[in-house]
Amino acid sequence: MKMLFKQRMFSWFDSYDIYDEYGNTMFVVKGQLSWGHCLRIFDAAGCPVGCVKEKIFTWMPKFELYTGEDNYVGCLSRELTLFRPSYHIDCNGWRIEGSFWEWDYDILAPSRHTVAHIAKELWNWTDTYTIEVADSRDALCALMVVLAIDAEKCSRYNHT
Repeated sequence: MKMLFKQRMFSWFDSYDIYDEYGNTMFVVKGQLSWGHCLRIFDAAGCPVGCVKEKIFTWMPKFELYTGEDNYVGCLSRELTLFRPSYHIDCNGWRIEGSFWEWDYDILAPSRHTVAHIAKELWNWTDTYTIEVADSRDALCALMVVLAIDAEKCSRYNHT
């Protein structure tokens, strides 16, 4: 299954549209006013299906992942490294491996098979990613991981 993650160009808060490989809307992500990032995820019908919330007052950036309104499924946190960002994920036993430039990375299951491959498209006006998910049941959790990493990168680059 392939998803296209596209940030909206003119929005006050973070807003994203996620399309399937045929151009149909799968999810809509809307940022809301809060301390830290808070990204609410809605399905194509407008029903809430998930949320990514940044924990504030932590040493390194940390994002909690929820399905539905408040069903905690895990968290993603940035690890302290010298040259390239590294992330620890506490969700489904997954781990993340990525490139030096943070444009391409994989979400791997404990069995080392690829759950999702994420690739940033470079020549777009807004952040645009292709997310290839091996099992469509993992699409929402994979999307939440991508949202958390993108929010962490936005915070890091806006504060330097």
